[in-house]
Amino acid sequence: MIRFFIKKQRRALLAVALCAACCTAAQGQMKATWQLLSDVKYQTRLDPGLGISVMIPTFGPGPRSLHGKEVVVTGYFLPMNRETGFFLLSKYPYASCFFCGAAGAETIVELQFRQGATIPYRMDQLVTLKGRLRLNATDFEHSSYILEDVE
Repeated sequence: MIRFFIKKQRRALLAVALCAACCTAAQGQMKATWQLLSDVKYQTRLDPGLGISVMIPTFGPGPRSLHGKEVVVTGYFLPMNRETGFFLLSKYPYASCFFCGAAGAETIVELQFRQGATIPYRMDQLVTLKGRLRLNATDFEHSSYILEDVE
């Protein structure tokens, strides 16, 4: 009797998971995982205009397949400067993030919220955000990954 109950629960959980996956796909959202976003290589070059060395990303097929698409990403919210609207989503909490720890540039996503959006999140809050992913290999004042129209 217990085996039957456990099997029935597993089937119900599987059905819920499949339904959630179908609903997400039907809404046109894809999940941008940190593993997928790690498919990028960086070369360091001197930028003559800036006069400093910059990291030039070459994105793999995984990130390229998400460019311009609506995605959801889960990570730690980092309000770097609320006054200027500079926010990041990180694979790791602040103490271990790209800026403060030993993580790479592929472990952060710059967040660009919709105009007038309320931003209730606090430092290191684990959040799942939705937006349009843009790959950036040319504007070195921004991150390699940018999530636009975040809600």
